[in-house]
Amino acid sequence: MIKKMFLLVLAAGIFATSCSNDDDGIVTSRLNLSLDGLENLGNDFVYEGWIIVDGNPVSTGVFTVNDNGDLSETSFSISKETLDSATRFVLSIEPAIDSDPAPADTKLLVGDFTGNSANVNSAIVGDFSNAAGAFFLRSPTDEIDPGNPNNMNDQYGVWFGTPGAPPTPNFVLPTLSAGWAYEGWVVGESGPITTGVFTDFDGRDDFNLFSGDEFKMGPPIPGEDFFLNAPAGETFPLDVRGRTVVISVEPVPDNSPAPFAMKPLVGTAGQETAPATHNFGQNLGSLPTGTVTR
Repeated sequence: MIKKMFLLVLAAGIFATSCSNDDDGIVTSRLNLSLDGLENLGNDFVYEGWIIVDGNPVSTGVFTVNDNGDLSETSFSISKETLDSATRFVLSIEPAIDSDPAPADTKLLVGDFTGNSANVNSAIVGDFSNAAGAFFLRSPTDEIDPGNPNNMNDQYGVWFGTPGAPPTPNFVLPTLSAGWAYEGWVVGESGPITTGVFTDFDGRDDFNLFSGDEFKMGPPIPGEDFFLNAPAGETFPLDVRGRTVVISVEPVPDNSPAPFAMKPLVGTAGQETAPATHNFGQNLGSLPTGTVTR
């Protein structure tokens, strides 16, 4: 009876061991993700995890995120030998249909393993710990009386920098890694309205669709006037006074007309137009973070 019991226990142990292996005999382990601050990427893009082994990226699998920030998958089966050798975890944004086996430039989170866990953050995008800046209200493309400081229409435009002739940039923001760009926003009656995408603080952004004269360029800093081509739900000219103004960090390419989750700077426009300025405040809680365990 004791012998039979021993054989049963032995058989159960062999069966349990075989369940931890793949069909090809590779012993696997689990990589578990606990990530906050990710957003729904829509149908065209997915998140993909990577572990760095001997300096090379190894995919850990892809997942999506719903509108509540819930991950479609939080645990992934990886070769134990490979996972044990990993020194770093990286999360990237990838095309949903992707023929490139390498990670895209849009790397969002990174963290080094210490033992069996890695705390991940957005440092791979840029260091926002000292983020700061200011903006002013002026409408340099106003057709009513362009360039007149007393035209009483300056509340219809927002520009990022310090007023002057010409205005100068004042952002304290990092130069972003490849795959990322900044975008300005003003929150209107029905949602955020873009002021344009930019990577340089001392040059114009890529957008002037709302300007009073689309052929008249604004000052050599990012910003926008709000006179023409109002989006659905908005009425132009848009009075920016009292409205929320945001600087976001956007993936490139970007398939969403809304701000991405990362919004390091948020401010409220006061009642005074230029030469008065209005300060941004830090919004570092919007930056995604998390923990990866193995």
